Amino acid sequence: MATLVAPVPRGIQPERFFLTTSIAMAAVVLAGFSLQFAMGRSSFGAPPIVHVHAVVFMGWVAIYVLQNVFVATQSMALHRRLGWIAAGWALAMVVMGCVVTVRMVRAGNAPFFFTPVHFLIFNPLSVFTFAALTAAAIAKRRQTEWHRRLHYCGMAVLLEPAFGRLLPMPLLIPYAYETTFLAVLIFPLLGILRDVRQRGSVHPGFAWGTSLVLGSALLTQAITYSPVGTAIYRVVAAGSPGASVAPDVYPPFPGTPLITGRHASM
Repeated sequence: MATLVAPVPRGIQPERFFLTTSIAMAAVVLAGFSLQFAMGRSSFGAPPIVHVHAVVFMGWVAIYVLQNVFVATQSMALHRRLGWIAAGWALAMVVMGCVVTVRMVRAGNAPFFFTPVHFLIFNPLSVFTFAALTAAAIAKRRQTEWHRRLHYCGMAVLLEPAFGRLLPMPLLIPYAYETTFLAVLIFPLLGILRDVRQRGSVHPGFAWGTSLVLGSALLTQAITYSPVGTAIYRVVAAGSPGASVAPDVYPPFPGTPLITGRHASM
């Protein structure tokens, strides 16, 4: 997404790659969550905070697509105005991503295809990585080629939950996280391939953005499978039902249909 960018000089046609891929990313999100609803795994009876989380994250998808549409149509005034809103919206996403994850862990409701500690670590790290890429993109707003690539990588990070709803996650245990992460990498790799074909080399925006995405996955694994991850889990879950859950053991398969946000106490 482009948020706070300098005007694009007239006569320069913005690349269609970013518009096309923004629509493709939105399609992945819509497909994933539509499948979740069609399979009966989503409920409008979920706690209010789950709905707020959904509105905030879906809102970002809409913002991302709109910003690319504005660039493609040279509507830069609208692009800049929405950009200031997007900057604040990104902060809301970090807050909601962390809050909902912590509440799920404390309620003992981590998805059964992840160990609870893995879920607790990778979800916040994903939104922190998104925030870092978004902040870097805003800082580079006057360097359009950097700006759009950093936002692109930031958006790609957010696709993991959508891919997780499209993939047969129970069948992927114990590699559910690794598989969804590889799916996320499809978009950064497409960007790199596009750069190589069109420019003859990879723009540093994609090099740095993809490196940060990879680094977040490596850090996730390093923390999860170390005493640090267990210690974090114990602190977060203390005094809650989640404290009685083994942090590094996969929860049992649910005996009833899995419904997102099924416990009001979450």
